[in-house]
Amino acid sequence: MGLFLSRNFADFVFSSPLFSKKNGGNFIPLQIEDVVSLVSRTGRHMQRYDKGCRQVVGCIPYRFRKTEQSSSLEELEVLVISSQKGQGMLFPKGGWEIDESIEEAAKRETLEEAGVVGHLGSRLGMWRYKSKSHGTVHEGYMFPLLVQQQLDLWPEQSARKRQWMSVAEAREACQNWWMREALEKLVCRQMHPQQAEEETKCT
Repeated sequence: MGLFLSRNFADFVFSSPLFSKKNGGNFIPLQIEDVVSLVSRTGRHMQRYDKGCRQVVGCIPYRFRKTEQSSSLEELEVLVISSQKGQGMLFPKGGWEIDESIEEAAKRETLEEAGVVGHLGSRLGMWRYKSKSHGTVHEGYMFPLLVQQQLDLWPEQSARKRQWMSVAEAREACQNWWMREALEKLVCRQMHPQQAEEETKCT
């Protein structure tokens, strides 16, 4: 993943699917004390498809502004990233691969594209949309991710910009309709947490 992590991220790296035996990885030798090198996954030979639809997974990274009062909807911020082609902003997402769970894919894509890690919430939903570049139908799954740490260096930092925005700003900036709908679901959860908990129990 083209990224260097400092030693205080060792626990995260060693426990992540990026270095699990399932994914064919090995733990980094102990003599490498200062940095851990990660490289983004590329290519589509490991991609999941369901009846011809490419399976795509992403996250809406979010946080609450620090205030003296308790968090409220007005204090919610989300992290958006630039498209690799430089056309508008969006939330991190990418292909779900056959050697990982959907949750692992969501965390991996968010780390690779936005350089953040955190607590993954329950799925916001699934949307079918047509790829602008290939014209094929994709199924996109979105999760909320409460950001716990933001990396200074990450795999796709040379190809993307990232920016924290208010919900209102993100509604305007996000270029994908289905991601905007996912954002509205996240906002609804923050407004009605008890209802969201009941929905999670039913899924």
